[in-house]
Amino acid sequence: MRCEKLFSVIENLNDEYIKIWEDVCNIESQTKDKADVDAVCDYFVKLAKKHGWDIEKLELETAGSPVCITMNPDAKNASVIFSGHADTVHPKGLFGYPPVKINDGKIYGPGVQDCKGGIVSAFMAMDALKRVGFDARPVKLIIQTDEETSSKTSGKKTVEFMCEKSKGAAAFLNGEGFGDDNSVVLIRKGIVRYRMNVTGKAAHSSKCYEGVNAVAEAAYKILELEKMKDKDGLTCNCGVIEGGTVANSVAEKCSFLVDIRFANEEQFEKAKETVYSVAEKSYIAGSKCEVVEISVRPSMPFSETNLSLYNKMAEICEQNGMPKLNWKSANGGSDAAYITQLGVPCVDDVGVRGGRIHSKEEFAYISSLAESAKRNAAIAYCL
Repeated sequence: MRCEKLFSVIENLNDEYIKIWEDVCNIESQTKDKADVDAVCDYFVKLAKKHGWDIEKLELETAGSPVCITMNPDAKNASVIFSGHADTVHPKGLFGYPPVKINDGKIYGPGVQDCKGGIVSAFMAMDALKRVGFDARPVKLIIQTDEETSSKTSGKKTVEFMCEKSKGAAAFLNGEGFGDDNSVVLIRKGIVRYRMNVTGKAAHSSKCYEGVNAVAEAAYKILELEKMKDKDGLTCNCGVIEGGTVANSVAEKCSFLVDIRFANEEQFEKAKETVYSVAEKSYIAGSKCEVVEISVRPSMPFSETNLSLYNKMAEICEQNGMPKLNWKSANGGSDAAYITQLGVPCVDDVGVRGGRIHSKEEFAYISSLAESAKRNAAIAYCL
């Protein structure tokens, strides 16, 4: 099925949606700032109301309230679902004011690629589908609100909402950033995070031999955990540490955060075993360590169901003159893992192209907004 008319509509919408992209990224929305995350969702809710689309919202107190927007809710065929998250990791002010800058074919700002660009692309695709009269199946846009904390902020309620709205879907396309290698993602690692609280014994630094240095004990544990550095297997990063009070006192307490990535359940169990083994061992006599699991997100292992969806997508792209679509694996976590667990056909990274996510240099290519919208709209139209 050819999509020339659909693509022409998207090209005509491009300037309007670049402005929308700029608007929503100027709303700084770190996960913990519920009001700001809600403001991003409400922006899209207002747009959806103008189209007359159905809107469902899960009201939450501890996290932004996720939203499901549906066009063609009464259509009989299985739905196509787009998804993305409105929250970012960036604290307010990191990018200056205004947060968004556009220069030399790129847009810079908080969440321009991860993941507001993917949401804007999906909404643009839905707008175009409506304008060409597409009514064969429901098309949904689910906006997640605490993805960056593995949904810990909501106690997984956002994930439950997303999964409930995705049951029985023909396809779930997650709008994380698209790669320069023209690849979507079919395999992702899971993430488990721990806080390790080390306790020692305080003493004056002149008599440090009478104390038990919790910072030193933490250092031994960190070095042991950091041995997990297998690109295709377990990886560990201990990126935050807090301990001690003053330079002339032996530190009584120290805590550090552990971020471990795993490819499957076997590796997950191995990671847990390693963490608790390291915690139990005292490298310095007299020290103790408590382990607190902060959050866990499942892996997205290879799935024939997901591969089948990818194959259909690749065929649609080829039929419509788009670049050859490839697939790859990625080490970062994603909500697509939960959808894969449901058995719903799922492909990740269908958003906009860019780079430097989670940094103050985050950017996306302006041209990739229409590229992404065309690809997503064609898949919904032709599936």
